[in-house]
Amino acid sequence: MSKKVVFLDIDGTILDHEKKIPESTKDAVNKLKERGVIVAIATGRAPFMFQDILAELDIDSYISFNGQYAVHQGKVVHENFYSAEQMEQLMEFSSKSSHPIIFQSVDEMRATVSDHPQIESGMNSLKKAYPDEDAEYYKKVPIFQALLFNEAHEQTYYEKNLEQFRFVRWHEYSCDVLPRIGSKAHGIEQFINELNIDWKDTYAFGDGLNDLEMIETVRYGIAMGNSVEELKKKAYLVTDHVDDDGLSKGLKRLKLID
Repeated sequence: MSKKVVFLDIDGTILDHEKKIPESTKDAVNKLKERGVIVAIATGRAPFMFQDILAELDIDSYISFNGQYAVHQGKVVHENFYSAEQMEQLMEFSSKSSHPIIFQSVDEMRATVSDHPQIESGMNSLKKAYPDEDAEYYKKVPIFQALLFNEAHEQTYYEKNLEQFRFVRWHEYSCDVLPRIGSKAHGIEQFINELNIDWKDTYAFGDGLNDLEMIETVRYGIAMGNSVEELKKKAYLVTDHVDDDGLSKGLKRLKLID
C-alpha cells in the first residue's frame, strides 16, 4: 500500500503571522508521523533558512527553492541550479534599472549591494539578517534561486525580456526568480517519482502565489484561510486561517488525523 505524503508550505501555513509554529501544528505533525504519513516541507526558502523549523518539527524531507532542490530523509533526490551565464543575463537587466538581487545557494545567500531598503524590508518580513555583499557570488557556487527586488509594476519588464525565467512575487518589493519550468510542483513530481508514491495519496497546504501549481498538482490541494484569492479558487478545500489552527483543522477535515 502506498504511503501518504503531506507537503507543507512554511510562511502562512506552518508559521503564523508572528513567525511562530502554533502548538496545534506541532501536535498535528506528530500525529501524522505516528500514522506513518510522510511530512515534507515545500517552500520557496533556501534550506539554510528553515533548519530550525525542520528541527522543531523533527522533519527530514523537503522541497526547497520553489522546487529546485528536494531532499528525502536527508538524501538529495533532485537538484536544478542555474548556470553562471543565466545569472549574468539577469544581472545585465537588473543593473540597467538598479534593481538589487540576492543569490541563494544551499548553505547561504549574498546580495549584490549593501544597505538597500527593499532588501531590508524583504529580509525583515522573514526575520532574517541582511546578507553579506558579493555581486559575483553566482560565479563561485551553484545558485538555485535568486530574489529580485523591485515593485510589482516593474516586474513586467523582466517577464517580457527574460522569457527563460519565471518571476513569482512573494513580497511588496521582491519576487522569486525561477527557471521557466520551475515550481514547487516540479520538485514534488521528482520527489513522488523517486519514492514511487501513488498520486491519490498526495496532499499539500499553502497560502501564496508560489503554491498555485503545487495545489493543482497533488490530489488534495488545501488553501489556508489566509491564502490569496487565486489559490482559494484552485483548492480542493479552504481551511481556517493559520492563526486559527488552520493546518490542524484542515488535516482533521481530510481525516488524516483525529
